[in-house]
Amino acid sequence: MQPGECFYKNNKFLLVDIPGTYSIMSNSEEEEIARNYICFGNPDATVVVVDATCLERNLNLVFQIMEITDNIIVCVNLLDEAKKKKIKVDLEKLSKELGVPVVGTIARKKKSLDKLKDVILKVCSKEIIPTPNKIIYSDIIENGIKKLENKLKNYKTIPTNLIRWISLKIIDDDEKILKSIEDNFSISIIDNTFIQLIKIEILNKLKAASITSENIKDTVVSTILKQSENICKTVIRFNDKNYSSRDRKIDKILTSKTFGFPIMFLFLGLIFWITIVGANYPSQILFSLFSWFQQKLIDFSNFVHCPLWLSDMLINGVYQTITWIISVMLPPMAIFFPLFTFLEDLGYLPRIAFNMDGFFKKCCCTGKQMITMCMGFGCNAAGCVGCRIINSPRERLIAILTNNFVPCNGRFPLLISIATIFIAGTMQGIRSIYYIYY
Repeated sequence: MQPGECFYKNNKFLLVDIPGTYSIMSNSEEEEIARNYICFGNPDATVVVVDATCLERNLNLVFQIMEITDNIIVCVNLLDEAKKKKIKVDLEKLSKELGVPVVGTIARKKKSLDKLKDVILKVCSKEIIPTPNKIIYSDIIENGIKKLENKLKNYKTIPTNLIRWISLKIIDDDEKILKSIEDNFSISIIDNTFIQLIKIEILNKLKAASITSENIKDTVVSTILKQSENICKTVIRFNDKNYSSRDRKIDKILTSKTFGFPIMFLFLGLIFWITIVGANYPSQILFSLFSWFQQKLIDFSNFVHCPLWLSDMLINGVYQTITWIISVMLPPMAIFFPLFTFLEDLGYLPRIAFNMDGFFKKCCCTGKQMITMCMGFGCNAAGCVGCRIINSPRERLIAILTNNFVPCNGRFPLLISIATIFIAGTMQGIRSIYYIYY
């Protein structure tokens, strides 16, 4: 988290930038940090920044945070990008639907942020009091929440605004979150007999409605997503009527069983071909430049009568090794990662993860690992660091361990050399034996 101070209209604000996330229900470290600060940091106002071009996906996070705090301000950013895609967001209607202030911004234009500052000031000074329209779940879950709320009200250390959310987490049986709640509020929930009896009663009713303890979270998430979808239908207007249908058609092609994998192999093969072939030219230029400078260093060392052992160690050892590594590794990385970033900006990488998810599930992994493995072709370090996008600690560890076997740019020359020496030599020997035999 990055705290900073801001002065606005003779008021001093402490701003805390928490990690960006699409949800606070999973177990990734970023989501835990964001969730714990909102829960236990007691902020005067929480600004949730959403993307105007994909509002439906971001409203999922808005509704989850509404369960934790009422002092929410929704900042709809990237309005300029939405305008390019001919997407119109009715901010006033969105504010009425959510029950919280909604401000539209274009972050790179400072003037558009003045209104956001005004709303933050008014919320912090209680001039504006948000009244969030929280998600209403099924009757069984809502009745269970009310029973647990009545019991949790006996704990004086729990803030009133968190009682409903904690009740939902008890039903969801998220022990990690409940343990954090117990530690921060010095209470006992997990071992409380009355709470556990209420929980068992609720779970039995849910089971009778074909909702098991394993898919309660899925039921909660599906309710939130459905509400987000309904709101977006009323507040978003596509000026280009064919945009939405065209986007859906592209998705069907990119994720289809017939064309999905050929297109994926085509894109990745094209990137690898451009990287390998295109890197030859800058690599040769760098190698020639470093070799020319190396010869000048050798001439200089001879001119000053530098000891041979010292010049060999510094020039033919340290300098030559470093420059060879730069010549071999820098050009492919400088080509591969911008191309990979371009695919990400196009939104194609999530489609790759979707296509590969079924295959990775058979190995008890997640399709997200495919993205990190592709990053590993550019650099294994980036591939391993990128595994933080995987929510499950177990799947994240598997991805980190197995991504090390992906051949990165630094390994390609060695692998090609070994293949040339051993495989080509072996095939030549087999052909010689064949000719002698016949």
